[in-house]
Amino acid sequence: MYVRDAKNRDEAWLLDRIDALGVDAEAFRSRDYVLAVDEESNERVGFGRLRIHTGDPEVCELTSIGVVEPWRGQGVGAHVVERLVAEAGDQAFETVSVLTDQPDYLTQFGFEQVDAETLPEQLLARLERKREAVDDAVVPLAIDVEAFEMPPRLREAFKTAAADADTDENPETPEDFGIDPETATYKYDTGQ
Repeated sequence: MYVRDAKNRDEAWLLDRIDALGVDAEAFRSRDYVLAVDEESNERVGFGRLRIHTGDPEVCELTSIGVVEPWRGQGVGAHVVERLVAEAGDQAFETVSVLTDQPDYLTQFGFEQVDAETLPEQLLARLERKREAVDDAVVPLAIDVEAFEMPPRLREAFKTAAADADTDENPETPEDFGIDPETATYKYDTGQ
């Protein structure tokens, strides 16, 4: 399992997963994303985005984090977050902000809730839009890049991550293709 920058060829996959998971896709640009990829199958299993808001000051927001169902609970999202925070540091940001309705997930890494009135103008406007689109429970969090901490259990889980065999992301049935399995006949059906 590893995390890499998204490529142009990942755009359709990203858009499909963003839609399926109901993740925020405002001002979508595939090059802002990173993907978690299974080394053995080359399957894309998670994603997240680092969005830079221009202005004075420039603001760095972590957003659009998602993990495909069979891969949840194995540190995939944690490593996506870690990569995005590291990239923010590489771009000389000292602080990373996030607007989320799932604050408990991010506080385990050191994110702390901030007062909405202290947000830069760009994030305050985005917070209002996100609360309207997602839920009034969306809250702002922030972390100093140097303060990010990966819980050891998530680091270990990521090393041995595997798809949950009981969950098939898109189980296909004959009905999905307009076939009634009770009455269908096939070209080479011998009737036996």
